[in-house]
Amino acid sequence: MGLRKALRWGCFGVLGLLAGCGGMDDGGSPEESVAPGHTDAQVTAPADAVEAAPTLTLHDGHRVQATPPVAPLPTRFQPGFHQALRLSGGVGSVTTYRLKVPVGRAGSRVRVTFRSGDGSMTLQRATVAKAGANGALASAPVTLTFNGQAGFTANARTLVTSDPVAFPVQFRDELALSFEVKGEVAQSMIDAFPDSWMKTGAFATTQGALGGQRWERSLAVATVDVEGAPGRAFVAIGDSITEGYMDTFNDTRDAWPALVEKQLGVPVVNSGVSGQGFWDANLQLPQEVLALQGVTDCIVLLGTNDLGAADMTVEKLEQRMTQILDQLQPMCRLWVSTLLPKEKTNEGSYDAVKVQRRAFNEWVRKLTRAEVIDLEAVMRQPGNADLFLDGLEVDGIHPSAEGHHVMAAEVARVIKEKGGL
Repeated sequence: MGLRKALRWGCFGVLGLLAGCGGMDDGGSPEESVAPGHTDAQVTAPADAVEAAPTLTLHDGHRVQATPPVAPLPTRFQPGFHQALRLSGGVGSVTTYRLKVPVGRAGSRVRVTFRSGDGSMTLQRATVAKAGANGALASAPVTLTFNGQAGFTANARTLVTSDPVAFPVQFRDELALSFEVKGEVAQSMIDAFPDSWMKTGAFATTQGALGGQRWERSLAVATVDVEGAPGRAFVAIGDSITEGYMDTFNDTRDAWPALVEKQLGVPVVNSGVSGQGFWDANLQLPQEVLALQGVTDCIVLLGTNDLGAADMTVEKLEQRMTQILDQLQPMCRLWVSTLLPKEKTNEGSYDAVKVQRRAFNEWVRKLTRAEVIDLEAVMRQPGNADLFLDGLEVDGIHPSAEGHHVMAAEVARVIKEKGGL
């Protein structure tokens, strides 16, 4: 398969009810706006608060007002899984992909958003089920529809969301998303979804092992929203350090956002993209992050890939981070991390990298519009901020599995301390 690279504290609620959330998803009101390029196939109207109580006539002729029915508990759709899909791959004939993805949210219904690649994509059928082992399903597949239809054809770089479907899920369930596609399909940068498969032909309803060949890259599936009790929902924005690159074998469940999710018990979906810097993050933010509905908190760890570029200055780093925060602030509460140690550089002068990184981190520590998470402080050697603690890195740039655990523990600690969880 040929690949080519493409290119609110606004509403912050405690666990339980969220009220007065201007501009955020309320469970799918028909009047809600949808981001440009995003086709929301069906949304759910909020239930009436309380029905009018009927008048009852007793046996002696007296008329009394009956007890009003209890208002239903509020629900909303919020992300349980997300992946930024920056690459594009051509699928020449109908092929079935079965992706095994974790969901960090419990609820009674789900909807799935698909994203096309650099050209048109046709999806002819899709199902959702609980994932079993070796590509098999642990429950009967449930068919997804799109405006009542079995599939769709989308233009380049378009988001298409399925109709909500009754499918109860629990926190940290693993789902099998099976879909038959052809054309240009968006996909992630790295392999990080073990026990996912592909097979030529139409097999989305097959309940046994799919067979075919292993396929461990997130493809076409951008977001899984789960309808349940409203609560906190985080998105992590970053580069390969956030996406979870460690080596030739990666697993999104081992990346720091997934580990934070497990510790906090709330969704922390991953919008990291290996190799990205501030410029492309700003460009892609509308589709990859701002299109998400129901997000309450955003964690940003960006800038490592900008260090050392020929025209880069500390002022430019600060300006571009400010542009990211300006876009995010109407949507979510902001959390920003310092950059991790960097022991080498693949671009420019390493001396310049060290100067820029240290100066940028000092600027981040003084931010008042965001809560600061100082990951450098827990990952660096005591005597040298440019070096990782032994065992916390794999190549001088990327954290090891142990490094991700250290990062996750610090992120969770700061959120609990400052965020009320």
